[in-house]
Amino acid sequence: MIYKLFRTPEWEALRGDGSTRGAPIDLEDGYIHFSTAAQVAETAAKHFAGVEGLWLVGVEDAALGDALRWEVSRGGAEFPHLYAPLRLDQVAWAQPLPLVDGAHDFPAGLA
Repeated sequence: MIYKLFRTPEWEALRGDGSTRGAPIDLEDGYIHFSTAAQVAETAAKHFAGVEGLWLVGVEDAALGDALRWEVSRGGAEFPHLYAPLRLDQVAWAQPLPLVDGAHDFPAGLA
């Protein structure tokens, strides 16, 4: 399982359109950024600090096929990058990611 953080308008657009090329940073970079369970909390803190209205989206990496590539990024770690639109039918689950005392509250056991 890999994870994508969406702002509420981005998540609603995916739900409405059935697919997305991602957030502005994804469009700029040419791929959709994902994180592993071990990386997602740091991704939230680094790129979404204090942002309310986030959604945590879980995707089975096998569902993405050859368009998913693992590439070295932050701190030399490999991150999953999707070089194709993400389709709603590839999303295993999604849930709101609330802010609690200024930090995002991840599900127990995830991050």
